[in-house]
Amino acid sequence: MSEAVISEAALFALATKALAAGGMADADAALAARVLVLADMFGLRTHGISRIPQYLDRVRLGGIDVKAAVTTERVAAGLARVDGRNGIGPLVGMRALEAAMEGARAAGIGAAFARGSNHFGPIMPYAFLAAQEGFASIIASNATTTIAPWGGRDTRVGNNPIGLCVPNPGGDPILLDMALSVAARAKIRKLAEQGLPMPEGWAADRDGKPTTDPKAGLAGFLLPVGGHKGYGLAVMVDLFAGLLSDAAYLTHVQAWDKNPGVAQNLGHVFVLIDVAKLGGAEWLHARMEDFGSILASTPAADPDAPVMAPGAREFAAYARQRRDGVSVLQADLDAVVALAG
Repeated sequence: MSEAVISEAALFALATKALAAGGMADADAALAARVLVLADMFGLRTHGISRIPQYLDRVRLGGIDVKAAVTTERVAAGLARVDGRNGIGPLVGMRALEAAMEGARAAGIGAAFARGSNHFGPIMPYAFLAAQEGFASIIASNATTTIAPWGGRDTRVGNNPIGLCVPNPGGDPILLDMALSVAARAKIRKLAEQGLPMPEGWAADRDGKPTTDPKAGLAGFLLPVGGHKGYGLAVMVDLFAGLLSDAAYLTHVQAWDKNPGVAQNLGHVFVLIDVAKLGGAEWLHARMEDFGSILASTPAADPDAPVMAPGAREFAAYARQRRDGVSVLQADLDAVVALAG
């Protein structure tokens, strides 16, 4: 598929305009666009501007309230509840991030629990923005059910993403952003379209048997990373992001692709730590640089694939695309241009 290169500023303006044309207030559109443009800059195309048409399609069908007034309730100095009121997910995510930052500044540790949300993009942009402000973070969301409980053969658990990040003043943070299946359904779908087998361990068929047939895997369910450990982690993410947020959880979450006109009521959790309360910027930078160098200096099993810290590849893409322009699929850009009018 053909590619297009566009400056960060132009892509941000275009994404903001498309969301505003879809009914969002300008300030809210800018907040949501920031998350999606950062996703593309990190190379996470499946969660970038390509999501704008999907979000606005659900708005048209009544599944998302594009004019939702997201509210924040501060229940303690470091604790907040955010009600997304079925708004566009990245807007709800940014409001929750702001609330957690406010709590962390006041109490050293801040947490925000969000309900009434939708797909909020990848975790990496939120963790990156928090790191720029001096916060370490633990961020997670629940999701549509695509994983079976360990030993079961029916999807009851979401492929729930979780991210952890520690900032590095004057350098790149170390940031992990991961979903909890071995492989994404999009990868399996692509193999099915190409008529190719998938690696063993990616998915099981509808009877719960591991399969290398991508069509059988799509009819069945994804397998969690690390077997029973990944299943357990997915459950715990849903308890924090879904249950404690007073959002939907497990099978109560609506599948956006099957019921696009119905509110999902996804939940998110943001936990931020003001690392300045633990030590100064020079102290943290020195320790983070030493930590990163120990990892990077590890002799590589493959000389062409050096050891990297989590997030290093995405931060290299971010720096390159900020300098040279953001690379996106031409079809995705055309769709957003059309929505922006």
